[in-house]
Amino acid sequence: MNKSLSHVRDWVFDLDNTLYPRECNLWAQIDLKISDYMVGLTSLPYAEARRLQKDYYRDHGTTLNGLMKLHSVDPDHFLTSVHDIDYSPVAAHPELIDAIRALPGRKFILTNGDVGHARAVLHRLGDAECLFEDIFDIRAMQFQPKPLKVAYEMFFTTHGIDARQAAMFDDLEKNLLVPHETGMVTVQVVAGEDFAHDQVDSWELEQRGGDHVHHVTADLSGFLKDLP
Repeated sequence: MNKSLSHVRDWVFDLDNTLYPRECNLWAQIDLKISDYMVGLTSLPYAEARRLQKDYYRDHGTTLNGLMKLHSVDPDHFLTSVHDIDYSPVAAHPELIDAIRALPGRKFILTNGDVGHARAVLHRLGDAECLFEDIFDIRAMQFQPKPLKVAYEMFFTTHGIDARQAAMFDDLEKNLLVPHETGMVTVQVVAGEDFAHDQVDSWELEQRGGDHVHHVTADLSGFLKDLP
């Protein structure tokens, strides 16, 4: 397939650890909030609750999806609880904002988070919400998250997207498999080489490689300014 981005007219970005760097540890705050939520819900010791959290994340795409299926958790209560965080670690990034603005065509956010969380991040980056046609969030997905195929299908249908003229940017390899299969150009946004985080299990960030990852970058703004 054509791995150049010269034909792309719809640009689709994940939010967390993609539009802001993993190094600012914003997601780490959410991750710990989820662990606290698991303890409160299950009454398990912290280590056991956290292990169950990661099992649900691995097996169901998001911890929330597992909690909804297996514990009938109210998703609005969960999302409000885990997004009660300090957004100040997200720094303004005018170079990234300018690079996204310059892209030809429409821009979207496709996130397993919710709209409120996305808006808070975009405000910190530089009041960037106006750059995007839509924030297609976990509610718009009807709580069926990436990497499930149905999440992408709902997004494509809602916005009339031809995957063969679109690109997907995400920090997780697993979230790029369906985009590749549908004909999108895929770009994995990774942390810098020196990044290490005790809260992240090794399998979460494992880079296995494969045909479904077309490009890899640790510098999203630089990549967008010099598109292949």
